[in-house]
Amino acid sequence: MGHREDLLEGAKRCLLEKGFARTTARDIVKESGTNLASIGYHYGSKDALLAQAYVSLVEGMGDAFEGDVTAGSTTRPGSLERFQEVWSNIIDTMREPGSLWGLSVEIVAMGDQMPEVREHLARAQREGARGIVPLFMDGREEDVTDETVNTLGNFYLVLMLGLVTQWTFDPKGAPEADQLTEGLRRVIAAATKG
Repeated sequence: MGHREDLLEGAKRCLLEKGFARTTARDIVKESGTNLASIGYHYGSKDALLAQAYVSLVEGMGDAFEGDVTAGSTTRPGSLERFQEVWSNIIDTMREPGSLWGLSVEIVAMGDQMPEVREHLARAQREGARGIVPLFMDGREEDVTDETVNTLGNFYLVLMLGLVTQWTFDPKGAPEADQLTEGLRRVIAAATKG
């Protein structure tokens, strides 16, 4: 690995251990075995590096989100059963000790303080909205239209952010996948009531 990759891996470890606000450039350099000048050269700033490291950590969660959904699921894409299956996988990642979801809450809270990082994360969030749709609906990420990102993808992201917040502040009271599914079932029933 070169300095760029070493910095990214070191930044990921620092984020999970210390969070965004408490991680210093010196922490990253120590963790990565690189030098301070490498941060500016490869990423522009410590905050930009940390933002990229966070995005990389979230992207790495994709396999955990999928679970058996794409590899052998018998649930029909778009069904309530698929909805429950995917949310169950996502919620399982929130149970893990040292989960990156607490870090997500920190980054959301700091958004106004870091405009250059905020833009980077906003682009990544849009791609996250595109990437989550195939978990529920099947298909390929590159085939998800902008209209679908703006509607269905954003719907799933709103649920995700709400879940992250609930699991961060009240894991014992946070909903399970079956409760989310029942909630959606009731919304559908009320919306289709003649």
